[in-house]
Amino acid sequence: MKSLILAFLAVALPLPAAAEGEHAHMSPYAGEQQREIKSLSAEDIAELKAGGGWGLAKPAELNGVPGPSHVLKMKRELALTADQERSVERIFEEMRNQAVVEGKNLLAGEAALDTAFRDGSIDPDHLRMLLRRIEASRASLRFVHLAAHLQMARILNEDQVKRYNELRGYTVNGHRQR
Repeated sequence: MKSLILAFLAVALPLPAAAEGEHAHMSPYAGEQQREIKSLSAEDIAELKAGGGWGLAKPAELNGVPGPSHVLKMKRELALTADQERSVERIFEEMRNQAVVEGKNLLAGEAALDTAFRDGSIDPDHLRMLLRRIEASRASLRFVHLAAHLQMARILNEDQVKRYNELRGYTVNGHRQR
């Protein structure tokens, strides 16, 4: 009976190790090959199509320079004047309209890159051209969002900026974090 148990264990114990070996090289990208544009999630694509910030304005936002989208959401807490509110709405609409256009350009560039790899029609020169196009779009998109933050700095007063940063959680003990 002991020899039967030992024989069973000798056969059964390597199975988990063998099964583990099948997944030892599993990529963290597994499943993403089904994406419409391989380098972008569905959420990324939706954000770009909607003219959303996509985290591109963090240097302004996290250094205490407010963004128009958030200012509009907090207009009561910031006690915006009617003139300020109109200015912020105008800046936001211009930013979003420009971001939608640049977002579409970025998406088109990423789709072209994806297609070139899928079709095998890419060489180093074509790759360089596609990447330049994509990065120019990304830079333009980032400029649109960061420039809107710069405009906000001219519209809000010091107390409103301080309150904005408090409401966004960027202060510790009433002082802006650095």
